[in-house]
Amino acid sequence: MSDSPTAPSSSSVPPPADRAGALPRRVAVTGAHGKLGRAVVTHLRAIGLDVLAIDRDPAGDPRDVPGEFVVADLTDYGQVVEAFGGGVDEHDAVDAVVHLAAIPAPGMTTNAATFANNSAATYNVFAAARALGITTLVWASSETVLGLPFDTPPPYAPVDEEYAPRPESTYSLNKALEEDLARHFCRWQPALVAVGLRFSNVMDVEDYAQFPSFDADPQLRRWNLWGYIDARDGAQAVEKALAHDVPGADVFVIANADTVMSRSSASLMAEVYPDVPLTKELGEHETLLGIDKARRVLGYEPRHSWRDHVG
Repeated sequence: MSDSPTAPSSSSVPPPADRAGALPRRVAVTGAHGKLGRAVVTHLRAIGLDVLAIDRDPAGDPRDVPGEFVVADLTDYGQVVEAFGGGVDEHDAVDAVVHLAAIPAPGMTTNAATFANNSAATYNVFAAARALGITTLVWASSETVLGLPFDTPPPYAPVDEEYAPRPESTYSLNKALEEDLARHFCRWQPALVAVGLRFSNVMDVEDYAQFPSFDADPQLRRWNLWGYIDARDGAQAVEKALAHDVPGADVFVIANADTVMSRSSASLMAEVYPDVPLTKELGEHETLLGIDKARRVLGYEPRHSWRDHVG
């Protein structure tokens, strides 16, 4: 799609309920000790899946970690194959992979180190899945590919998956390349279902106490169009993605249904991005990170809001 403000075309894809497949029995979750990873492991186990949690950081003695857990360095291909393929003592092979592990944001280490770690880890995860015949792969892409921090205004709002990635950092560049990587792996392995979830800024309930302070200055959170994702809704999106059974690579923006602000979404855009066209009439606090595709294709529907936790 060009940078024109035309709305996305309607999809002829059947409704999610007619299309969703069965959930896999056994799932590896990488980055299991991250903010989103913890929520995903908890959620998948709660709905009855057999989860192998994987992280490079054992956060103490690995034997003391609740549930099934293995320490692995994903930049080492051999360790990835062992972990996924049942080659580690006392851990069976997995049927599906949820890849969340990464240096989680730009600026946490040098650019070269960020790229070297994240690109190697993702390649190894994709390649190991292919070598082992795993055909269900969900991975964390990022809202950053949409053009964050939006120093260059977005082409329209709500932003969505219809325009080409606009990475503005090394972290985001790697995420954009991962989306291309997934498409090529699906070309090589036609049965592969690879779902990239462009997660917004992940929040836990304890983070919501700070949200009212954002109202004082709309510039504070303009960098991601005032978006967020409750970690529990992020976990729900992972569940929906694991049930997706259409072969090929696809990507989805995953955010909560509202913004982090008390002000209306329309007034925020009018003040901060007055020249950016809106493609729809906005609800009062409607997210400006468009989740219509995730709703339509995956059946994703956010269940949580910071407004439920802050008086």
